[in-house]
Amino acid sequence: MPVLLQKDLNPALNTVTAYGDGFLEINRVRYDGAICFAPEGPVRGLALRDVADIDAAFLQDLVGLKPAARDPLAFLDDAAPAAELPAGAPEVLLIGTGPRQIFLRPEVLRPLLALGIGIETMTTQAAARTYNILMSEERRVLALLLPGDPS
Repeated sequence: MPVLLQKDLNPALNTVTAYGDGFLEINRVRYDGAICFAPEGPVRGLALRDVADIDAAFLQDLVGLKPAARDPLAFLDDAAPAAELPAGAPEVLLIGTGPRQIFLRPEVLRPLLALGIGIETMTTQAAARTYNILMSEERRVLALLLPGDPS
């Protein structure tokens, strides 16, 4: 049974309007797989099946980071980031891991955290609600949501 999250819509902003077993609804459009979206712009379907498939390169690509040229002396400066933030980079990345909260390994999160992007991992239901709140506060938030398994 779908859970209605948001009745009122601002057509200019992506809003999570409902979720249920195996699906998510953004602006009253149903998505059956993993998706990624920000308040503005397209809702992107992802070929992601499982949280275990998320690695550092996947997250960096998701937020639009281009790998920096490899500096052979980078090991001397632990604080040097591996990439620069693109314009409009998110302040926070919300990762909804389905019906159970699954934490990602620190080495997966480290490159984004080093650039000042906050990362929150939670159930997809909690991530959907949190996204709507942050979006309504005009925060630069990016959501990566995996739907729960249908029962």
